[in-house]
Amino acid sequence: MTTRVKICGVSTVEVLRAAVAEGASDVGLVFFPRSPRNVSADEAAELSAAAPDGVTVVGLFVDPPDEALDRVLSVARLDLLQLHGNESPDRVAEIKRRTGKPAMKAIKVADPGDIDAARTYDGIADRLLFDAKAPSTEGRFMPGGNALTFDWRMLAGLSWPCPWMLSGGLTPDTVALAIRTSGAPGVDVSSGVESAPGVKDMSLISEFIQAAKGA
Repeated sequence: MTTRVKICGVSTVEVLRAAVAEGASDVGLVFFPRSPRNVSADEAAELSAAAPDGVTVVGLFVDPPDEALDRVLSVARLDLLQLHGNESPDRVAEIKRRTGKPAMKAIKVADPGDIDAARTYDGIADRLLFDAKAPSTEGRFMPGGNALTFDWRMLAGLSWPCPWMLSGGLTPDTVALAIRTSGAPGVDVSSGVESAPGVKDMSLISEFIQAAKGA
């Protein structure tokens, strides 16, 4: 089975088209003001319009109020909502009902107990994303995109009722090993294909996708 690859933090049409041309199955747009990858609703409308059919456009939100979701969805095509904050199972279900969109819940992992907590989203989340837990979401750390990793062996041999992806500090040099170790059917990268925070590197995107699909 071909590994799904999501390039997250896309902020220009040029990068989006390059990622798709290299074989990315998903592109992620970030709606979190403190992130260097943040885009506005209008920018998202332009980016999503450039994504061809068959490519999943993912909107990353962090504990979003209803009005923030409504503002973006009124102008932009989002195929999947990535909820990267502390959204409870009830809140995830509510967002799905209100928007009519499927949701991917990010699970922040530092130890096996964090992975066990993902079971509370069974039957609610349409996809799971296992990302490295930052020491804090304050200061220099973001909810995601911190170039931090966790022990991928904790995911090995586990099964889930929905598709899932691995994230957290992946790079072109480590992604193949991460896939083989964890058994991940999909991977998500942001900082690992950047030359500077928020600046995507076309060569690194190409190398990452080739390594992931060749794992």
